[in-house]
Amino acid sequence: MRPVAGPADGARRATATDAAPRIVFVICVFAVAARLIFINQPYVDHWSWRQSDVAAIARNFLQNGFRFGYPQIDWAGNAPGYVGTEFPILPFIAAVCYKFAGVHEWIGRIQAVILFAVSLPFFFLLVREIFGSTAAVWATFFYCFTPLNIFAGRSFMPDVPSLSFAIVGLYFFLRWLEHGESSSFFVAAIAISLSFLIKITSIVIVVPVAYVVVGRLCQPRTLSGFTVKRPTIYRAIALFAAIALLPSAIWYWHAYQIAEKFYPHHFFGAGGIRIESFLAYWQIARQTLTSSLTPILSLMALIGLLVVPRMKYSRFFHWWLVAMVLFVIVLGYGNRHLWYQLPLVPIAAAFAGAACAFVSSRISSRVIAVTLSILLVSSFTTLAFWCVQPFYQSSAAQLRDAGLELKRVTPPDALIVAADMGDPTIFYYAERKGWHFPENDAIYNGTPDDSEQAIENLERLRRRGATHFVFTRNTFWWPQSYPEFVAYLTNNAKVIESTPEFRIYELITVAR
Repeated sequence: MRPVAGPADGARRATATDAAPRIVFVICVFAVAARLIFINQPYVDHWSWRQSDVAAIARNFLQNGFRFGYPQIDWAGNAPGYVGTEFPILPFIAAVCYKFAGVHEWIGRIQAVILFAVSLPFFFLLVREIFGSTAAVWATFFYCFTPLNIFAGRSFMPDVPSLSFAIVGLYFFLRWLEHGESSSFFVAAIAISLSFLIKITSIVIVVPVAYVVVGRLCQPRTLSGFTVKRPTIYRAIALFAAIALLPSAIWYWHAYQIAEKFYPHHFFGAGGIRIESFLAYWQIARQTLTSSLTPILSLMALIGLLVVPRMKYSRFFHWWLVAMVLFVIVLGYGNRHLWYQLPLVPIAAAFAGAACAFVSSRISSRVIAVTLSILLVSSFTTLAFWCVQPFYQSSAAQLRDAGLELKRVTPPDALIVAADMGDPTIFYYAERKGWHFPENDAIYNGTPDDSEQAIENLERLRRRGATHFVFTRNTFWWPQSYPEFVAYLTNNAKVIESTPEFRIYELITVAR
């Protein structure tokens, strides 16, 4: 199974190697095109809440001054809403673009597409360096069209940009170890530093980096070459670690201080470190191996894991996999979000590419090789297309519709209380501030235990200046479960808009 199949003689292998970049280029063009589909889709898909938060930060940069170190969300009521986040370079760039092109969803999404495209040649080169050209072509194909990566690669979120910088950094790090080029050293250090700043969970790549460093230092000393200068390597690694880690340490300390100082005292990702039950991990594994990666890629990756040849850096992706497994276990609660497993995509793709190269090396018939290649490509792309569709399905359209109506019927200084299951999409499209309901220090606090708790929560928010309350379709069941709360609303608010998707109340103001 190889896209450059042929008898394993030197001349044909040379032809295959020459063809690999052209094949990868075609793959990359189709991969980018796939991510441009629905590029201007509103933030209503299954990851709506995360994208709406990032988009809100971008718009608040635009409207409230470009204060880079003070990202703001919309669900802190009448407080400024400063929160501790990842390095907000993506929403900041989006805000700059908004100033010239207006606020559009595609501006946020296109950043992930561009950085994904930038990473592709380096992913190909990284795998080629470790497993060879045939494996690299197949790995690039799998990496490009894995369902999880397709969807994440056009989402206004930091995960794909962070992973892309990590891949660029890893390739140049290996190149530096091989050739000692100062340019490769600094590109690797800066790329990895940006990866950690944009999403600190990329820190797991420290494990494969440590593997190649230890492997290099444990090689026998030679009379010539880069390995003889071990003191130089020690100093270089120290400088590399400083460039890669120090900016992140400074930024995340600042972000922590912001979260400590300002209401709602929220630090993005906080609470994710928690060991979960076996059932929760089984659910994560099942979802990852089926809908996120597809069963075909999972099977091919397992084969590759077992058959990769012993060669230089051949355990690179093994150590990356070990780090990811530990990451999933330790951050069990955080990994309920699929995007946390995104780094498994390049790992699985690399192993699957190695499996294809292994099978290819044992097939002498060009006809059989081409037939199996066509079968694998068609079956994987068909299954990937089938698995990626649910990601695009709307889960927050009613929140967007309610938000747009709130924007129309409420004054700009209105403060909205939204029974929205914790999804800030309603605030983003309303362009209004407010609170999730019920809340605890502005953080969504789940469904109320009873009507008394709901009444107390809303009464407290009314005293803080809340002006409107909204139900959406996903909370229309509340009147049956909390009848006393509905009676309280009837006595203290009036319905100003009601549709099958949402119901908006204007609250009777109280003295503060």
